[in-house]
Amino acid sequence: MMRRIMPVLLACSLFLIGSCQSSRKQLLAAEESQVRLRAIQTRSFDTTDRETTLRTVMATLQDLGFVIDDADADLGIVSATKLDRYALRMTVTIRPRGTTQLLIRANAQYNLRAVEDPGPYQQFFDSLSKSMFLAAHQAD
Repeated sequence: MMRRIMPVLLACSLFLIGSCQSSRKQLLAAEESQVRLRAIQTRSFDTTDRETTLRTVMATLQDLGFVIDDADADLGIVSATKLDRYALRMTVTIRPRGTTQLLIRANAQYNLRAVEDPGPYQQFFDSLSKSMFLAAHQAD
């Protein structure tokens, strides 16, 4: 009886060990994906003027075809939606980074799923960088 049970137990043990290895790999891959996404979503700017930055973020979103849904200057958050063949929602947060910079993170969602394609983020940050430059140099 023991001879029959041992191979079954050994097979189950090997299966469980293999499953744990697979789960760890999946967990590490998911964490790496989140770090990569966060890097795409985040930029720092050499300014401490949070109010001007908030207004510049709002103007940039509007220039890109978004409609501002909500803005909170105290929290440094702007939420906007773009309706152009699809519904894209973007939430932008502004927070201090050290004593000389602001960190801006854009989080885009399409149908309640995080947008992992770097395209919308690049477009937003390219436009925002130009607007931030113009605002810093008081150009119209």
